[in-house]
Amino acid sequence: MSSPIAVRNPSPTASIFNHKSQQKPRLAAQYLQAVSQADSLRRSSAASVMTGSTATATLTDKDSSITASTLVDGESTGGGGRRSGATTHGHWDEKPSLLNTPTVAPNSTQVFQTKHVEFGHCADERFRHISQHIPGTVFPHHNEDDPPYYILLSTYISYVILICIGHVRDFFGKKLRTREYRHLMPNNGYAALNSDFDSFYTRRLKLRIDDCFSRPVTLVPGRTIVLLDRVSNDHNKHYEFTRTHTRALNVSSYNYLGFAQATGGCADAVEDGLKRYGLSALASRAEGGTLDLHLQAEALVARFLGQEDSIIASMGFATNSATLPALVGKHCLVISDEYNHASIRVGLRLSGAMVRTCKHNDVKDLERVLREAISQGQPRTHRPWKKILVVVEGLYSMEGSLANIPAIVALKKRYKFYLYVDEAHSIGGMGPQGRGVLNYFHVDPKDVDIMMGTFTKSFGASGGYIAGSKALISALRPRVQGSSYAEAITPAVLTQIVASMGSIMGIDCPEYYQSLVIAKSKEKSRLRVLEGLERVPTAETKGFEHLGPAPQHLLPHWLTLPRELRDGSEGRERLHRLAFNARYLSRGLAKLGFIVFGHEDSPIIPMLTFNPGKMPLFSRMMTERKVPIVVVIVGYPAVPLVASRIRFCLSASHTKWDVDELLKACDEIGTVLDLKR
Repeated sequence: MSSPIAVRNPSPTASIFNHKSQQKPRLAAQYLQAVSQADSLRRSSAASVMTGSTATATLTDKDSSITASTLVDGESTGGGGRRSGATTHGHWDEKPSLLNTPTVAPNSTQVFQTKHVEFGHCADERFRHISQHIPGTVFPHHNEDDPPYYILLSTYISYVILICIGHVRDFFGKKLRTREYRHLMPNNGYAALNSDFDSFYTRRLKLRIDDCFSRPVTLVPGRTIVLLDRVSNDHNKHYEFTRTHTRALNVSSYNYLGFAQATGGCADAVEDGLKRYGLSALASRAEGGTLDLHLQAEALVARFLGQEDSIIASMGFATNSATLPALVGKHCLVISDEYNHASIRVGLRLSGAMVRTCKHNDVKDLERVLREAISQGQPRTHRPWKKILVVVEGLYSMEGSLANIPAIVALKKRYKFYLYVDEAHSIGGMGPQGRGVLNYFHVDPKDVDIMMGTFTKSFGASGGYIAGSKALISALRPRVQGSSYAEAITPAVLTQIVASMGSIMGIDCPEYYQSLVIAKSKEKSRLRVLEGLERVPTAETKGFEHLGPAPQHLLPHWLTLPRELRDGSEGRERLHRLAFNARYLSRGLAKLGFIVFGHEDSPIIPMLTFNPGKMPLFSRMMTERKVPIVVVIVGYPAVPLVASRIRFCLSASHTKWDVDELLKACDEIGTVLDLKR
């Protein structure tokens, strides 16, 4: 049974959303007092919880098999891994805490093959959900809420004050402190290396909050992450490490399915691959760097996506920026969503094609642009375009919104344009079988001409791919410089891709079909309230055969996966845990009164702060709690100037207790910083 929040049913138990809102502090003294009181409450609560817990799971544990009961109740509150000093041999001594120890004492009811700090222990089937949109139903359009006018006014005033004071400091600094401004002024006949105008935003705003960016970390970026503490005595121009560390809850990494683990079946497979192939192919694909692993990985990716062939590259950004110039050129038209990723924009600029933008996720505006472009033709000559390519993202990384793929495919069949879908953030983490946004909407992958994605977000690896028809891939293969001339993907990364993708698909073996029977019975009970399930395609449906298991000949003969990975059961559990966590957090933040963007099934959840000064305050206060939490803050130019936000990246490795802890932290800090509606 899904969570009460996941199915919108009222919860019979006490909820953190039904308490009365606290009075918002208005003075600096009240603000500091509120923060101190909240932190002391967390510390005292953590102490009472940890006195009854005897289980330990530290950084130096050698045994990867941990016996523990579930960590899903969300009733306990308490501490995490606070700062402690470094010891010899690169390890740390950590006291038992709620970040490295389950809240319930271990017993023999469940054996987990993962470390709790890397992948949280949760065996409660109530906290599972299936990520999909039922065909034939209306896809809900997400309406983005506007903030109160006083929030927007204070945001604009903040920028005005920042700009005025910054320019005054630059004016007097160039005259009175020339040594510090030497790189911004002509010197000894040399032109200024940096433009003071171009670097103004970086010097006057980003530098002040730079401690919230590029935080140095160590060890596995899984459910938790270890921060290396640092301080700055010159306003973030230079940093000094304090030789201490902080274990924190990690909602900042791209680890949607939790495959970023140092232990487990995939990690063991990577170790075997290193022993067989070494560290690198030491050449490009066009020369001597094409291993049998590259060919097997490309065949497996094509099967995973339901396409005929694929190309893999060693860098996700370069996959877009190097492929688009090979697809379109002069006298071609590209219609791009206004919020498309920077890699797409770079690739389109390099291509030389004419680029038109449409409003974000607005199918009607896309049709308007299409009709105008087709009727008018090329500028001046009005000749027909050589080709028209529409480029969208499946899941937008800063907005958390899903492209309405069924509606775009319907337009494609009417206006006969080519469709390019970037699934960097949706592949692996969306859909009942993890095949991405097309799987989420149950769209035939043959209706999309070019499919792009990365191996970073859901597979615990790196690099990207382009998939499509055999004719298209054969034509692109010698022209995509990111694949042909760049360093080939290393064997260790290839093994991680194959092992993780194979565990999501399941391997064609007797154990897979035995596990599938059990999984279908659970899904029927979980989805019994939904209508239209008979319209959902399966692996037996024509055109959707790729939803079945991976044939054994597509995997290396030496690759041995544990039963839970081989039969696909662990892959399905990871997908269902991620879907539950995403919907639970999105609806929870909305109920608490925050302005949240994106679709509720998206693992990316942006929470708006608007005012740029609230971004670093939120980030610092989250890391200074008894249970530290690492978040991502996003500001201009990645988002509009007055749309600063906090971006939560959820993972299947998180438990319900983790999400509850995150909601409580947002509730307390959001009240102090006036972030609620």
